[in-house]
Formats: sequence, C-alpha cells, structure tokens
Amino acid sequence: QVQLVESGGGLVQAGGSLRLSCAASGRTFGNYAMGWFRQAPGKERDFVAAISSSGGSTYFADSVKGRFTISRGNAKNTVYLQMNILKPEDTAVYYCAAGSSLGSSHRLYDYWGQGTQVTVSS
Repeated sequence: QVQLVESGGGLVQAGGSLRLSCAASGRTFGNYAMGWFRQAPGKERDFVAAISSSGGSTYFADSVKGRFTISRGNAKNTVYLQMNILKPEDTAVYYCAAGSSLGSSHRLYDYWGQGTQVTVSS
C-alpha cells in the first residue's frame, strides 16, 4: 500500500510559478513510477507528467512541455512538479499517483492522492 499526500497548490497570477509536492508513505516508494494528473471542473482527469521509478525517464503532456518539470527524491519519498509560466488554463485540481509502469494513462496508476487546487488568475 502507498498513501499519497499532495501539497503546494494555491492561487498564482498568470506567468507565475508553483511547486507541488507529493509525499508518499511506505518503504517501496522507489519501486513505483509516479505521475501527476489534473482535473478542471466539468472535464476529465488529464495526464500532466510522469517519472520512472529511478527518475531516469520523464514524460510530459504536450500542453506543459517546456514549462513543467517533474523530479523525485527517493530518499525523501517525495515527487515534485515544478510549474513555470503558468496559464489560466492550468487551473485544476492536481493529483499525484503511483503505479507500476510509466505512462500517461490513468489506468496504469494504482494509488492516488486527494488532490491540491491550483488556480491561475489572468
């Protein structure tokens, strides 16, 4: 079992930055690929970024490439999402997830956090 807790969301102006953190419980954190997804009101949950268990591979949605980075600290059981040049369309609840395979499908991820709200004002 893995429990995930996101933090770092908030209100920011367009063009600003935020860093989301996801703290994981359990001693097997290093075995899991980690992903970030987001869901805006009335929309489906969309893939944002993912990182392999070792941290050696990363994968981003086209909409955030060049603006967002993902990293992990296995010693701290934490994964981060650095979000730069934020746009109003980035407004959503952001979720982190843990799974056995790296990819963009939510079906690959077995464990989910409760989400953190990110609001970008224009």
